Amino acid sequence: MTGGGRGIGENVARALAEDGWAVAVAARTLAEVEAVARAIGGRALELDVSSPASVEAAFAALGPVDLLVNNAGISGPSAPFLAEQPDEWWRVFEVNVRGAYLCTRSALPSMLERGGGRVVNVASGAAYLPSTGMPSTAYGPSKAALHRFSELLALQLAPQNVFVFSISPGLVRTAMTASFGDDAPWTPPECAPDLVRKLASGRYDALAGRYLHAEHDDVDDLLARIDEVREQDLNAIRLRR
Repeated sequence: MTGGGRGIGENVARALAEDGWAVAVAARTLAEVEAVARAIGGRALELDVSSPASVEAAFAALGPVDLLVNNAGISGPSAPFLAEQPDEWWRVFEVNVRGAYLCTRSALPSMLERGGGRVVNVASGAAYLPSTGMPSTAYGPSKAALHRFSELLALQLAPQNVFVFSISPGLVRTAMTASFGDDAPWTPPECAPDLVRKLASGRYDALAGRYLHAEHDDVDDLLARIDEVREQDLNAIRLRR
């Protein structure tokens, strides 16, 4: 569980632990993940997902992985486009996209060796909505890239019994969204953990690669209509003419 020291990541880690998973909680701030790990009986890992060396060391220490939740993400600088520095802009992609790539690349060999596994990438409605609510022009494109990465990887890995999911947690009150105000369409914080624990169960593998919103998508309904979902290419971010 990357980005597991607070907010959405912490809530997901707690939910998985309640279901009996042995949860490793990883983030850059070791004190935060240690506090979560103590509370859930899990393991704390200091991890910078944008650093190949940090990712390699963390996964080497962790050992085999059955479920990877790529939740680590940043919103980017609170500045208009011309005030953004190129390195700050690109840093959003380093964390939000490359981080998920590096962690998945490190977790995948053990999944294949053990006969399968699951990856849940925490994307966002910012991947397609007209406005992201974030000042930075990097956040929305990074989440669009993360979703497309998830979709293509799901197609490639499903025949090898590894299932990749792309989810939107909705608009959850966190440090990242604190400035949005009380009138924003807030998503209940339990929605994302509930969705992840369902996907972790293996029952919903047929929905791998689909865009799944934690609040607005009923995955049981989608699963019951899986032929329709496939035939009409539902829950996909597409240009339609």
